[in-house]
Amino acid sequence: MKLDVLVVGAHPDDAEISAGGTILRLVRAGCRVGVVDVTRGEMGTRGTRANRDAETTRASELLGLLARENLELPDGRVEVTTDARERLAALMRKHRPDAVLAHHVEDLHPDHIATGRLAREAWYLAGLSRLAAESGDSAHRAKGLYHFTSHVAHQPTFVVDVGPVWDERVEVVRCYASQLRPADEDDDGEHFLFGADILERMVTKARYWGESVGARYGEPLLHVGPVSIDDPLIGMLRQ
Repeated sequence: MKLDVLVVGAHPDDAEISAGGTILRLVRAGCRVGVVDVTRGEMGTRGTRANRDAETTRASELLGLLARENLELPDGRVEVTTDARERLAALMRKHRPDAVLAHHVEDLHPDHIATGRLAREAWYLAGLSRLAAESGDSAHRAKGLYHFTSHVAHQPTFVVDVGPVWDERVEVVRCYASQLRPADEDDDGEHFLFGADILERMVTKARYWGESVGARYGEPLLHVGPVSIDDPLIGMLRQ
C-alpha cells in the first residue's frame, strides 16, 4: 500500500509516545500513515508480549493507521545488521512513503539509537535500483527523513503544534496500559528515567516544545540539513 508517511519505532508505543500527535494531525489531514515497529517490546519491565500486541492493535485503530509492520528484531538487542537494514529498506520500497519519521541517532536507549541508524541507512538503501532489483522491486527513497525525540532533547528543524489533537494523543498512549501502571505491589517505578512516568514526561516535553513556538503542546522534528519550502511533510501538515 502506498503511504504518505512511514514512522519507524524501536518498540510498540515509541511511535505513539514520541510522534503520536504528528501522526494524528497527518491522519486528520487525510494522509495515509503507517508504522514499523522494530521489536515486539518483549523485554519490557512491565507487561508481556501478548499485552503489547493487543495494546498495539488498539492504538493503531485509534491512530487511524493504514499499515503496521514489525521487523521482529530482539528487544534490547537491536543491531544495525545488513539483513535488518535490507528488510526495512524492502518495507520502505513496499509502502513508498514521501516522508519517513524515526528515532534520533542520539538517545539513552541503545535500541532507539540503533533504530535511528537503521532507519537512516535503510532509507538510503531503498533508493538503490540494483539492490531493489535483486528482490524484484523498484527503488524508492522518501523525499524527507525526520528524526523525533525520545529521551534526549535536540534542537529541531520545526515543532508540530499538536494541541488540536492532544486529548486523542493521550487516549492513544493510554492504550499501553501495561506500561503505565505498576505491575504489582513491589513495582515502585524505579526503572523509569528521570523519576517520572511515561505520561508525565510526555506532557512535560510537549509543553516545553509547544511554548517554544507559541502553542500549548508541541512535538519536535529534526531534518538533517536544509529543508525546502516545498518539503512534502510540511505540505501535509499544512492541510
